[in-house]
Formats: sequence, structure tokens, C-alpha cells
Amino acid sequence: MGDPGIRSNDTRRWQQNPHLKVSLEHMDRALDYLDRHDIRMYRLSSDLAPYATHPDMPQFHDMVRESDAELRAFGAKARRLGIRLSFHPSQFVVLNSPDPALVEKSIWDLSSQAEMLDRMELGPEAVMVIHVGGTYGDRGAANARWVECWNTRLPEHVRRRLVLEHDDLRFSASDILWIHEHTGVRLIFDHQHFWCLNPERLEMRDALERILRSWPAGQRPKVHFSSPRTEMREQKRKDRATGKPRTVLVAPVNTGHADFCNPFEFITFMRIAEGLEFDVMLEAKVKDLALIRLRSDLLRYAPDVARRFGLDEADAAALPAEAGEIVAEEAE
Repeated sequence: MGDPGIRSNDTRRWQQNPHLKVSLEHMDRALDYLDRHDIRMYRLSSDLAPYATHPDMPQFHDMVRESDAELRAFGAKARRLGIRLSFHPSQFVVLNSPDPALVEKSIWDLSSQAEMLDRMELGPEAVMVIHVGGTYGDRGAANARWVECWNTRLPEHVRRRLVLEHDDLRFSASDILWIHEHTGVRLIFDHQHFWCLNPERLEMRDALERILRSWPAGQRPKVHFSSPRTEMREQKRKDRATGKPRTVLVAPVNTGHADFCNPFEFITFMRIAEGLEFDVMLEAKVKDLALIRLRSDLLRYAPDVARRFGLDEADAAALPAEAGEIVAEEAE
């Protein structure tokens, strides 16, 4: 968001023949932006290769193979800059669905994204993050179907890239730990999801350690961090009595992501995780701006945590100026 001219993918409609090669040109600019701001992690758009797996548009199905040279060059640049890349496939990717057609389409989507990461020649830390899926009235059976799909249907190049994250409504950290025991799939710890859904009342430090251990030695795990929304919102709703629209005040939903990350929550989490090594991906509505702001907050409120991310007093003057170039600060 710090440079609105950068697009995450080729957004043209199918009639204009969008292509992965165009998306990679946009992403080349994104890598330069990330490097300038010392941002070393980026989540690629699930639409990076537009229509590549659309069942009714075979004219797009070969674009990943056609873009081999461009993908290889892009991956080389990301490695040179030390930027960790990943995908987070859409909510329509569901491996535990009772519908075989949906599972087959999901595997196709995952195969395409895994192929892109392979053609970029990225290491095993370049992953695709998905959730378990739906419960379909029986959470235990849904977990078992996910295990069966992993063991019997997923191609090898998909299993190498796939990692599993617990969510905020259906599948807890305990669920994905059970799935890991039966598959070996690597896991993602999500701080906000852990607070929203933890019926087994696991201790955070213990759950975090167990999830991090799902990654083999020599691979750096990553975790997700976000803060819940807290602001009141106004919505237009139809009055049942009059049939006319009226404005109502709506309380925040704790599963929603805030624009920025609460620095005090982040500091507390990092102190709980003292001594553990992992990368942190922020999930915030204002994206890169949240990271730039959080750096300044850490230096101000928790220099000990700031040092874990390579920040020291020498950065104290430059970081607020960097943030101020992009988003205005409230006058004190």
C-alpha cells in the first residue's frame, strides 16, 4: 500500500488475455519496493496466474509452463534479495470436502501454485498455506478425510509445499496437530486464531512449540500475527417495520483483522515465544504499512523485542520518518 502503483497480479479480464508473465512484471517492482523497506517476506496473490486452472478456459492452462524463464528469473531475484515468498490459496481450495469434484479442482489449484514455486527454484520454506476446510457436521470425519486426501491423492510436489493452519471458527490447533501426527504435514501457528478457537485450552507456549516442531531441522517455520478489529462501524440496514434503510452501529467481530497490529499484543506474544526461532507474517488490512509502523512501536516500547528483529537505537530516528512518508501521524 506504500506504493499504489504496484499491482499484485494481472487483473485484466479473460477477454484481454491476461498472463502470468505480466503478473511477474508487476511483482518485479514489488520486490524492489520490499527491498527498499527491508521487508523480507511476501505473500503472492492466488491469482498470480490468471485463469490458469479455470475449467472452461483451456487457452490459459499452459501459462505456467510458458513462463518458465520468467519464473526462474523472478525466483532468483527473490533469493538474491532474501525475500521469502509464499502462497495462501483461496477459501475455495478444500481438501476435505465430501464432493470429489471440489477436491479435484482444489488439487489442480494447489498443483499449479506448487509448480510456480518449483519453477522459481525456491527452497522448502516457500510454502502454500491452507486451512483444513469444512466440518460438514462431523469434525472428526472431516479431519480424517483431510488425512486420506494427503495420503492417497496429493501429488508429491504439492505435499512438499503444503502447510496447514488452524482457523478461528472450525479447526483448532489440536486438530491440525492430530492431522500432523497422521501425515507429517508442516503446521502454521496463528496468534489471533489461537485466541478465537482453543476449546482444548492448550497453553500458548506449548502449542506454539509443538507446531514449530512440525518443521524439519534446517527449515525456519513461520507464524501469523494479527490483531482483532476494535472500532465501531456504521452499516445501512433495512428497517423491518418501515422497509426503509437506516443506519445502525455494529460492534466489531473478534475474528476480523485490524488495520494495524497492536504493538502491546505483539510484544507480549514475542516474550512468550522467547528463545524460539521463526519468521512472522503480519496479517493486517494496511499490509506493509502495519509492519513499518510496528517497527517504530517496538523500538519505542520494547527495545528487547526490537533487537530480535535486527532493530537497534540507530534505527530509532529513521523508522518514524519512513512511516511518516507514507501515513500521517496523529498530532500529540
